[in-house]
Amino acid sequence: MKNIRLRNPELSAFCGQMAVILKAGISGIEGITMMNEETDSEADRKLLKTLLAGYDQTGHLYTAMKSAGAFPDYMIQMTRIGEESGSLDDVMSSLSDHYEREESVRRSIRNAVIYPLIMTGMMIAVIVILLVNVMPVFSQVFEELGTSMSGLALTLYSIGSLLRTYSLTFILILAAVLCLFLAMELSAGKGSLRYGFGRHFKSIRRANEEIAACRFASGMSLTLHSGLNPAHCLELTADLNEDPDFGVKLDACRKDVDAGMDLSESLKNHQVFTGIYARMASIGSKAGSLDTVMGQIANLYENDVDTGLSNRLAVIEPTLIIVLSVLVGAILLSVMFPLLSIMSSL
Repeated sequence: MKNIRLRNPELSAFCGQMAVILKAGISGIEGITMMNEETDSEADRKLLKTLLAGYDQTGHLYTAMKSAGAFPDYMIQMTRIGEESGSLDDVMSSLSDHYEREESVRRSIRNAVIYPLIMTGMMIAVIVILLVNVMPVFSQVFEELGTSMSGLALTLYSIGSLLRTYSLTFILILAAVLCLFLAMELSAGKGSLRYGFGRHFKSIRRANEEIAACRFASGMSLTLHSGLNPAHCLELTADLNEDPDFGVKLDACRKDVDAGMDLSESLKNHQVFTGIYARMASIGSKAGSLDTVMGQIANLYENDVDTGLSNRLAVIEPTLIIVLSVLVGAILLSVMFPLLSIMSSL
């Protein structure tokens, strides 16, 4: 039975511990044995025992990781390269940084998506409560004063009555729509709806490009540092990409590199990197330190992603609050003005 896939923080921690162990001159098997003895988690102990069994049987960490079923393919491939090149300690250290960066990007995306959804849900809940519970109270007040609602107030009261009468039906429809979107997302692939929907909006499209470029630069830094040729690096790093539009650019770059074009020139021509990032890649390529420059580019993109998403959240929060205030005010004023008019005529 396969183990559950490890999350980015767990992958980063595992790689970091392995890097420390290997750089201390301790063998991989001894290191995993030490980790197994020190862990308090039954799930971690089970995974480490599986790794030990596979490692002892084959003599290779990457085959043990593959049989465990808890590690991503990219990490397994890079571990194999590290073992074959004799630089597994450096690869593990780089992988630790890579998955730490991946987790940072994932948290930024999650915060940028979840917070507006929560705010929007609260807005809808407040408006529904006003329409369903508050508007009938005002309707009763109008009846006691010998009149009835009209205009916008009557329309809002009718909407509230409709929601109250067919509440179960609306809930079922909403659940069906959510299930449909979830099914589409699972069938079309991870992040497909976000990228498909986001490409129609410049701000979202720009954020997706920055996230894809950050992951690409991080992966290229790791693969280039391991001594792989640029074409192989592009092939491995393409597996990290989730943006279809960015994937088209990478495919074009890979064809250019296969045809003999310089990697940094191809990245610039296809606008994988633009502006200062393209110049940094060109200088790094000429200086023979493209792997180091790619790491720097990844860090800069990560900062751009964090800053950009934070700025967008800073705009979304007051905007949603203003929209909620306007809607609530409009609902209350639609009944308050007629009431004030009636009270003044008495």
